[in-house]
Amino acid sequence: MPDETKDPNPVLPEPKPPEPPKPGVEAAPSAAAIAKPVPAETSEPSATQAAPPVAKTEVAAKPAAPAAKAPPKPEGPRPEPWDSDLARSLKSQYGSGIREASTYVGQKYLVVDSTILYEILLRMRDDELFNYCVDITAVHYPKREAQFDIIYILYSFHHNERVRVKTQIKDGDSLRSAVGIWETANWLEREVYDMFGISFDGHPDLKRILLPDGWKGHPLRKDYPILQQDQEWVKINLGIESGQ
Repeated sequence: MPDETKDPNPVLPEPKPPEPPKPGVEAAPSAAAIAKPVPAETSEPSATQAAPPVAKTEVAAKPAAPAAKAPPKPEGPRPEPWDSDLARSLKSQYGSGIREASTYVGQKYLVVDSTILYEILLRMRDDELFNYCVDITAVHYPKREAQFDIIYILYSFHHNERVRVKTQIKDGDSLRSAVGIWETANWLEREVYDMFGISFDGHPDLKRILLPDGWKGHPLRKDYPILQQDQEWVKINLGIESGQ
C-alpha cells in the first residue's frame, strides 16, 4: 500500500451557522458573554490579602523595682540586773568574785569566780536554805580561753525559789566536788565528767555513768564529731562493725 501522508494544509469543515432563534425563545448567551472580565491587578492589597509584616519597635524593659527591706527582727529578751538582798550581800562580801548577778526572763543567776565556787555553794545551802541541788551541767565554748561554763541549778523549798550558780574554767582544770554539800551531786558530777571530761576533786566514785568504761571522747564537747564512735570498743565488746 502506498504510504499515507498527512496533508500539511488539511481542509476543515465549515462551521454551521447558528440557527436563528425561534419566535418567543430567547437566545442563549454565548461563551464570550458568560465569561466575566478579570479586573486588572492594582498595587493596593485587597481586604483578603495579608498585609506585609510591620517591623516591631523594641521597647527597653523597665528595671525591676528594688526589693523591699525586711523589717528588723524584734529584739529578744536581755539579762537585767538582779537587785536583791542576796545579790547585794554576796557582792558586799566577795567583791569582784561575784562577776554577775542578773535575771533572764525571770530566771535568777549568779556568775562567780571558780576559786570561791565551793564557798558560795555552801553558803547557798546553809544561810540561804537552798537545800536541793536540782542539776549540774556544762556548756562547751571551744574558741574561748575558759572553754567551759559549769552551772549548778539550786532550789529552796523554804523560799520556793530557784537560782543558778555558774562558773567558768579552762580545759583541763578541775573543780571541788559538791557531794559533801548535796548528795545528789554524786551522779550529776559523774554525768558532767562523762559527757564533757570535767573532773571533780574529792568525788567518791568519779567514773562514767552513761557510756561504758573505756569509751574514748566526751560526746557533748563541741570538738567531738557527732557520728564518732569508738570503733575498737564496739568491735571488741560487741563483735560487730559500727554502723556509723
